[in-house]
Amino acid sequence: MAEGIRCALMRGGSSKGAYFEEGDLPSAEADRHDLLMRILGTPDPRQIDGIGGAHPLTSKVAVVRPSAADGIDLDYLFLQVQVDRPEVSDSQNCGNLLAGVGPFGVERGLIDIDPSAAEATVRILMRNTGSVATAGFPVHQGRPVYEGDTAISSVPGTAAAVRLDFEGIAGGSAGALLPTGAVADRIDGVACTLIDNGMPVVVMAAASLGVTGYEACADLEADASLRTRLEAIRLEAGPLMNLGDVGAKSVPKLTLVAPPLDGGHLCTRTFIPHRCHDAIGVLGAVSVGTAAMLAGSPAAEVSAPIAGESVMVEHPTGSFEAVIVIDTTDGVPAVERAGIVRTARMLMDGRVFPRPRPGRA
Repeated sequence: MAEGIRCALMRGGSSKGAYFEEGDLPSAEADRHDLLMRILGTPDPRQIDGIGGAHPLTSKVAVVRPSAADGIDLDYLFLQVQVDRPEVSDSQNCGNLLAGVGPFGVERGLIDIDPSAAEATVRILMRNTGSVATAGFPVHQGRPVYEGDTAISSVPGTAAAVRLDFEGIAGGSAGALLPTGAVADRIDGVACTLIDNGMPVVVMAAASLGVTGYEACADLEADASLRTRLEAIRLEAGPLMNLGDVGAKSVPKLTLVAPPLDGGHLCTRTFIPHRCHDAIGVLGAVSVGTAAMLAGSPAAEVSAPIAGESVMVEHPTGSFEAVIVIDTTDGVPAVERAGIVRTARMLMDGRVFPRPRPGRA
């Protein structure tokens, strides 16, 4: 520990996290989680004695290793490190940090890239749910290219595009795209779509909860009665989504939907699950966009007409485009394809020094 631990800080999509090679961390889960909390500065609302950013979107970890599976290049485990309580969760994927996994693997030499190649195609196993993503991004002389002209909401400037195509993400956590078999269920009198197309989400019309869905995140977080009701709905939804008792889990997320304001298909406000997201997560957007394509769902009822495979999801700081292909030929919706575009950038690659354990110098 005195020599530090190899670590890279990367922005992946609209999140930021610490990326590690698996071999640089303890193999025992309890020891690994303890170390990561001391690295990020948890538990502390400011994470002042660690590298965490004092917010769930910047208190994230990617653990990466070369894959032993046929046709897979890298294995990726996402860990959500809570900010103000001593918890580390592997109960969900993170599509934002996923955007940095391929470039990180190339930077660390975990995969070989032809020096003459202009683009890398990296197949990644998302260990949290066992699903697979294919990442495509530019390279030059065997190294990732981060500069480019692709802009994504919630991130200043532009960068190189990282294309992510997902396979088999439907039901990765909940066991099925619609774990109850219904497009809409009622919980506490509120119509909800319980859906998992990469991220378990409870989708509700904002109006059914007495809000517009256009409020600022700070205003929604300050509404104690709204948050209490949302948490009650979430706790009831957990078992219905085959997630069990979710009181201490970061899933399911909660998304309030409303008619679009700025040329998209629908407007969203997402709780992750107790803070209102300044944007919307990658896989959360895919799940919500999928809900909007299902007739009879609260999302479909507020959505502008969707023509084709692209759904534009508005959020507090911009919009997010997801490409979703659904087959309903047998009457049961099945996801054939889901894809998005993100960007990523290496911020720092070096060594991190964890906070000592209590009672140690």
